[in-house]
Amino acid sequence: MSDTVSFGYREVAPDEKTRLVGGVFSSVAKNYDLMNDAMSGGLHRLWKDQFVRRVKPRKDETILDMAGGTGDIAFRMAARGAAITVSDINEDMLGVGQERAKKRGIEGLTWKPQNAERLDFADRQFDAYTIAFGIRNVTDIPAALREAHRVLKFGGRFFCLEFSTTTWPGFGDVYDAYSHKLVPKLGKLLAHDEESYRYLIESIRRFPDMPRFAKMIGEAGFVQVKAEPILGGLVAIHSGWKA
Repeated sequence: MSDTVSFGYREVAPDEKTRLVGGVFSSVAKNYDLMNDAMSGGLHRLWKDQFVRRVKPRKDETILDMAGGTGDIAFRMAARGAAITVSDINEDMLGVGQERAKKRGIEGLTWKPQNAERLDFADRQFDAYTIAFGIRNVTDIPAALREAHRVLKFGGRFFCLEFSTTTWPGFGDVYDAYSHKLVPKLGKLLAHDEESYRYLIESIRRFPDMPRFAKMIGEAGFVQVKAEPILGGLVAIHSGWKA
């Protein structure tokens, strides 16, 4: 990893990014789902449904949902009978997820604070690894991908849902204008936090496009790596297998 990494449009030391990202998510935790609805017009719910359909969680298999804080993906997968461990580096986000699970009467989930770059889990422990809208906030993405590969069983599945770069002509310009100008204002209005949402939009712009991220997944050891674009690549589902 280089001496500096991106925190939005800024270059900072790796340790500083980890601290700054932690501050962002502690700040937005309580309003995270409200802001997701506001920013995407509710589309994030459809994207997550599609993501879980691709994962195809099965009864009694073990799945690690990394950066799963508020439980959105875990709740969907647990409903299909899988045994889910929800992990996040940010305990405030995990707290929100646990409270949501309690209110919904969802039991049986395991909640564990974890750093995606240095997981405490044993080798070959899980049948699948999922991460939704979290990988771009990791300080050392290649390290996190290697850890995902390590904790998966042979034949295990890796799935990542993340914002990417749309290839639809003109749509990218419209989305850029919307996201840079309006999303921070929504953050200020609804969550009383303009700067955190400015960072989240900037982090999307700095994230690798679909081919580059697919290459990173392959370099971590995964095979049959695929990228499935949504809205021309505004959002993408990346997947791979541990051979």
